[in-house]
Amino acid sequence: MNEKAIYENNPLHGLKLEILLAELVDHYGWEILYAYLNLKCFDKNPSIESSLKFLRKTSWAQEKVDAFYMYQFKGLPMASNAQFELPPRDRIVPAADTLGEPAELSFEDAEQLKAKRARKAKERDEAKLSGGRGASRSRSYSHSAPTQRDDDPWGLKKKQPEQKPEQKPEQQQEQQPKRDPNPWGN
Repeated sequence: MNEKAIYENNPLHGLKLEILLAELVDHYGWEILYAYLNLKCFDKNPSIESSLKFLRKTSWAQEKVDAFYMYQFKGLPMASNAQFELPPRDRIVPAADTLGEPAELSFEDAEQLKAKRARKAKERDEAKLSGGRGASRSRSYSHSAPTQRDDDPWGLKKKQPEQKPEQKPEQQQEQQPKRDPNPWGN
């Protein structure tokens, strides 16, 4: 099987970014695209030309728009984990997967999606801090009560001066050097 036949079922195969973006804007409008994708090129003075310029320079943003096109606008089922790791234009869509109708999107759904994403991000961050799945190997500091060893990991607490044994007042006066009232007078 040649490589062209493998990708023919992918709706992005041979589709120019300009046509893809025009279809999305015609169907959903700039406001919905911004609400779902959170790309500023869809919010501040949006136009096809300026959005294309940004998307062509920014591969992660283009992949985000491509995935939105495939799974929201074309109604394909979500990709397998192995295919999900690939950029949307390189994904192989099984012949059994057929294109569906564009999803009905609303601002309320977009707000729920943002809340869900924020919740998942918070869970990932907490997992990293607690040393759970996906945590880096570097030492992480939690916001819980510090242990004996971690009570000042960054050295921010002021160090207390060493306590000297008590001396008699006569001894204290003898040890203190005499100060010149005008040190710059010489």
